[in-house]
Amino acid sequence: MFFTFIYRLFTFFYVCAIHAAALFVPKAALWVKGRRQIWQTIAQSMAALPPTGKRVWVHCASLGEFEQGRPIIETLKQQVNGVQIILTFYSPSGFEVRKNYPFADAVFYLPPDSPRNAQRWLAAVKPTLAVFVKYEFWLFYLSALHGANIPVALVSAIFRPNQAFFRWYGIGFRRVLRYYRGIFVQDRRSVALLCSIGVNQTILAPDTRFDRVLATASQAINIPIAANFAAGRRVVVCGSTWTKDEQLLQQVMLQAPPDVCFMIAPHEVTPMRLTQLKSLLAGMPVVWYSTAHHQTPAKIADAKVMVIDNVGMLAQLYGYGTFAYVGGGFGAGIHNVLEAAVFGLPVFFGPAHHKFIEAVQLVQLGGAFVVHNAEQLSQTLFTLLANEEALRKASGICKQYVHENKGGTAIIMQNLMGWLSG
Repeated sequence: MFFTFIYRLFTFFYVCAIHAAALFVPKAALWVKGRRQIWQTIAQSMAALPPTGKRVWVHCASLGEFEQGRPIIETLKQQVNGVQIILTFYSPSGFEVRKNYPFADAVFYLPPDSPRNAQRWLAAVKPTLAVFVKYEFWLFYLSALHGANIPVALVSAIFRPNQAFFRWYGIGFRRVLRYYRGIFVQDRRSVALLCSIGVNQTILAPDTRFDRVLATASQAINIPIAANFAAGRRVVVCGSTWTKDEQLLQQVMLQAPPDVCFMIAPHEVTPMRLTQLKSLLAGMPVVWYSTAHHQTPAKIADAKVMVIDNVGMLAQLYGYGTFAYVGGGFGAGIHNVLEAAVFGLPVFFGPAHHKFIEAVQLVQLGGAFVVHNAEQLSQTLFTLLANEEALRKASGICKQYVHENKGGTAIIMQNLMGWLSG
């Protein structure tokens, strides 16, 4: 079939391109290194697991998708006695952070999609059920699952009219969608789009991240260094920032009044990125989280900026904030705004946000603000600082929005439990 041929050709050249990039790009090098001897790793890990009647394979592209799959994984572990979770990632940014995730019985890189790899994977893992998160449409893996009569769900999905499924050339892509037993989508537009091409196994369920961030907020932990830094001041928590975000923020920091301080948690904490950030912040009173325990409380409290040079704390740090700036909006797309919104933080981000329905809706409601430059961010931020009523209103909008959209995990679980027992 022509579509299958083109797909195989594309995946072949994609893998070749990553191997070539691995000579120069650290992330690509991790992608390649992680898949060396992957079948031996899979065989050894699976052999070490006890026999079980229920085994669920959950696949996430990267760390953001993992946060959407996480509530399902942890609910399965709570509700299904003896269930085993096999977690896979496509990207190093997901695998390297979550390779020791305690609720997964095994964590792997997903081998490249091919007919042989798909059959070999199913033979090794023997899943009872598969769950793909958001944008995962691997033709041969889905075809193999379908052929083996293993139910597979796509969760927290969003569809848009410009995707290949809805174009004149999309017949091959549409076939892929029919391999899913159920497609759980975040909005009614996605339901309508899928129905327009004859894909009717759709179920409306809010993004599972709403449930995840509510659970995180309810289990907030004390972080003494952050509390000391924030005490008595208004804090702008800048999460998952990139260089363009930080350049914009640096201009705002120079204009901010003394009672406003900034926490910056860069998206990547590689030595190169941290060196860039250090250079950008030169001349400002800065404290680095990794060395803050060597500083006196007074020294920490005097700093204008705290750099979070580790991974995994951001969701809890939003609890110390007054505002949030979420990075990525001057690149491929913004990161998770719900982690900030659940704490009632008005959220700022750059223009690349239209693919994220929660960001679009929060802007429409008045809880989030799109900024195109440092001047616009300063003006909006300082206006809210000077108007307590406007600040309370924006904060309340964010909290209410998250609470009104909870419950997606329960809808998905109701269906998954039926498929597991079927």
